[in-house]
Amino acid sequence: MAIQPLGDRVVIKPLEAQDKTKGGIVLPDSAKEKPQEGKVIAVGKGRVSDEGKVIALEVKVGDKVLYGKYSGTEITIDGDDYLIVKDDDILAIMK
Repeated sequence: MAIQPLGDRVVIKPLEAQDKTKGGIVLPDSAKEKPQEGKVIAVGKGRVSDEGKVIALEVKVGDKVLYGKYSGTEITIDGDDYLIVKDDDILAIMK
């Protein structure tokens, strides 16, 4: 990975949007919803507390996570799309 997030930021590779509904209807690109699931690619060192201590993030590289619908900043590296979000924007780790 050619990018290292700073502080409490996390780099996520969004999962692909579904091409079909559960009922089998094929969705065109314009009807696909923005995915809210992704895989953690890189994490920052953590948040700095008021006392100056670094608080480690709960997520780690490889975790599959849910994040807010309009969270983060979209970037493209080597033709792949990624999302940089603050750890507060991550809603859950999927097991």
